[in-house]
Amino acid sequence: MAYEVTATRRRPQRFEDLIGQEFVAATLKNSIQSGKIAHAYLFTGPRGCGKTSTARIFAKALNCEKGPTPTPCGECSACKEITKGASLDVIEIDGASNTSVNDVRQIIDEVQFPPNSSRYKIYIIDEVHMLTNNAFNALLKTIEEPPEYVVFIFATTELQKVPATIKSRCQQFNFRLVPIEKVKEQLALAAAEINIKADDEALYWIARESTGSMRDSYTLFDQVAAFSDGHITYEKIRDKLGLVGTERLNLLFEECASANPAGAQEKLNDFFQAGISIEQLITNSADYLRSLLLIKNGIAKESLLGQAPDRFSKTVLDSWNGTQIERALSIFLQLYRDIRYSLSPRYEIDLAFSRLCWLKEYVSPSEVKAAVDQARSLLAAAPAQAQTAQANPASAQPTQAPRFSFSVPPVQQEQESFDENPPGGNPPGFSDGAENGISGAPKEFHFASLESVAQNAAPEQTPEPSAIPKEVELVANLFKGEIVGGKI
Repeated sequence: MAYEVTATRRRPQRFEDLIGQEFVAATLKNSIQSGKIAHAYLFTGPRGCGKTSTARIFAKALNCEKGPTPTPCGECSACKEITKGASLDVIEIDGASNTSVNDVRQIIDEVQFPPNSSRYKIYIIDEVHMLTNNAFNALLKTIEEPPEYVVFIFATTELQKVPATIKSRCQQFNFRLVPIEKVKEQLALAAAEINIKADDEALYWIARESTGSMRDSYTLFDQVAAFSDGHITYEKIRDKLGLVGTERLNLLFEECASANPAGAQEKLNDFFQAGISIEQLITNSADYLRSLLLIKNGIAKESLLGQAPDRFSKTVLDSWNGTQIERALSIFLQLYRDIRYSLSPRYEIDLAFSRLCWLKEYVSPSEVKAAVDQARSLLAAAPAQAQTAQANPASAQPTQAPRFSFSVPPVQQEQESFDENPPGGNPPGFSDGAENGISGAPKEFHFASLESVAQNAAPEQTPEPSAIPKEVELVANLFKGEIVGGKI
């Protein structure tokens, strides 16, 4: 018997075999049971999720000798011909290669003739969005009022390119990506069918790489099975397909978490010497950081991580917080966009890992805002504390006085008035410049005098502005540089 690829061998033949499309299957089965068969259907969704297979199952359900039935037998001549693609009454058309008005005109002429041996004449047009606007317009009348024995089934991956006039004449079904858990289950069954052992970790990796497409997962499964010698493991996939691997990434990112750029650059050079491409390393690093971020957020599902959580470095998880891991992931996402226009992709990735080595020093805007808010609250609470201390001086505990807040020893009444010619000479700490040989020079402030005053000052809580002595106010103004006619 000739070899069949897994995607062909495991193509669904019944509605129950459809993976991840329970809503579509249930709706079509109910419409068949109730006899409410529409004249046009539009199947939309990503590649490899079962649109064409569903169209063939629906065609068998309508034309089965025991039908119309939601469970076609698969044994009658009509079912076998449809499965082989040899039925004269089920016509599959590739919309990408039949895009012109002439191709649509041929369909319009053919629908006038009843089916040869089946109950319905069914047209399955795949990639219908590739038709030209004129071809779509030529189909409008036929789709709206076809003969009672004609059913159109359109399939497309790009719904936005289908005109609204076509959509309004069809029942639309949206196909979804298949969950990773279900893809992994189907891969395990496929491996068992051909007597191949497969580790769960390897199957999860294949399922995640397929991004929810069953056909893509089966294609990658066939490739991996070809070099696995009867046992599929993640290590074989890593080595044969040129992946970096979690173990190697753990070593590289541990160097970054330890702020060791020299060690990180050595690991990078070893990767490139082993033949790992820059694009592959960026992709694997971004996937690794995404998994770290999920673990930091408390997510440990193996279907999301692709591997067991304990395979990721605890050192890296303990060294970086969630915000820093987010920053690292954004660096690699931006790096992937930048390398195509870069002078040297190698320089770009060297710079990215060098930045990771100093990631511990990164402060996010939210952390800066939190620090500013905390400082603001502390400053706002200071006046209230000062008023409380002034109202209850006995209960106030002596604390270190804030800057400019100290009491000055009592001075003579005549020294409290600081005019241009105070009695008894210049105020403490001032000279008229005569000792420097400068007549009429601006008065200078001597910091030594201020220090002596401060040393003799007793700590005190900040008084109200109206109760600040003139000497303290003068000192404060000196530090602010507000003495008129003087200099500091």
